[in-house]
Amino acid sequence: MTQTQPTETSRSPEFRLVQVALGGLRQELFHDAFAYRPLPRMDVNGGVGRRLPKRIRPYVGLLPHAIVAFCAFVIFLIGYDRVDGAIGPADFVFASIPFLIVLATLIRPVFAFWASLVSTPFLAFLGGYWGGWPWTDNAFAAHVVVLTVVAARTGPRTAGWMWAGTAGYALFAEMFLGVGHGSDSMPLLFVAALALLAVTVVQVRRQATREVTAQQTVTAEERSKRTVLEERTTIARELHDVVAHHMSVVAIQAEAAPYRVENPPPELEQAFLTIRENAVAALTELRRILGVVRAEDYEAPDAPQPTLGDLDTLVRNVTEAGLVVEKTVTGAVRELPQGVELSAYRIVQEALSNVLRHAPGAAAKVEVSYVLGGLGLRIANGPARGLVKPSPGAGHGITGMRERVTMLGGEMTAEETADGGYEVAAFVPVSREESVE
Repeated sequence: MTQTQPTETSRSPEFRLVQVALGGLRQELFHDAFAYRPLPRMDVNGGVGRRLPKRIRPYVGLLPHAIVAFCAFVIFLIGYDRVDGAIGPADFVFASIPFLIVLATLIRPVFAFWASLVSTPFLAFLGGYWGGWPWTDNAFAAHVVVLTVVAARTGPRTAGWMWAGTAGYALFAEMFLGVGHGSDSMPLLFVAALALLAVTVVQVRRQATREVTAQQTVTAEERSKRTVLEERTTIARELHDVVAHHMSVVAIQAEAAPYRVENPPPELEQAFLTIRENAVAALTELRRILGVVRAEDYEAPDAPQPTLGDLDTLVRNVTEAGLVVEKTVTGAVRELPQGVELSAYRIVQEALSNVLRHAPGAAAKVEVSYVLGGLGLRIANGPARGLVKPSPGAGHGITGMRERVTMLGGEMTAEETADGGYEVAAFVPVSREESVE
């Protein structure tokens, strides 16, 4: 008993290659060959177009249409010049067909290609032109223009198939339709190859530019997302240390409280026991959830986390680095929740670091405002001064500061000032109940 292989697997690789090639030809030159595809306006919002007055930009967008129409008019003149004596109906048709075919590339590009091929022997008969069979002068020029325009409107693969189709048609016309005269097929194929090569190079370069731009955009977005995630991880670590410390204090105080009271009632002991059990449970859950954000090599800081009370030390450090800083505190100074104090300190620290990097020689102002509803921060600097070249930035510091303010439910703005400097302003809401008395 013999077993036959399926048709798909029994076919040779050469057959499948030819099948794929013919499928590409059918897709490019036969599928929807008569489809209506009007040429869109040229984009004038980029490059040189942005420098043009707005009132003429819509007309500049029609430049490709005008170029095609001009080429069609020149081809009409070429056909008209071939006519000797008075112009009859046949002569008018001879001059008009290539003209109309070129204009057809504006609305039906693939149809214009086929029409340009099929019309060549009829034009040769109408014009009595046998020297360059089957290409008359106007048909020669029209076909080159049609190939160029259609290739520019489609793509490199279509351009290759059109050139191959033209070569096959030229060979067929010489061998089976020729009348024993010379032919302009080789010059036509050479000129068409140069034109299609130039169009393909431009298209490939534009495509590469678009892909690079898209990749850069994606890379910038991914970098921004990674920065946000890293900042959130840092905040989570810091808040974990802060909250874990306070919860540990609550648990220890609740355990020790009954021993500080002589003969405490059972209800009080049970209440403190409940407090301690809940504090330990909350601490365990907190470590389980937030502990996963720690890197393997992360070590909790031994020193206490910085607060707004440490701003003087920060200002002194950046002043020693060459930055002139003026610090102003307004409102009734009070102790805020440690998470708010830490985030506010980090925002000021990052803002001053940005001044050092991006505006060397500029003076900075730090304003801390204790208001009824929360805490306001403002860090402003003037333009860069001196001979030191500013360091370019990617905006990650601003992203981190904004993420901190957002996670605390606040608002932040970061923008250039009128004098060429920069200003970061943030407000973090803090209710009276959250303030540490």
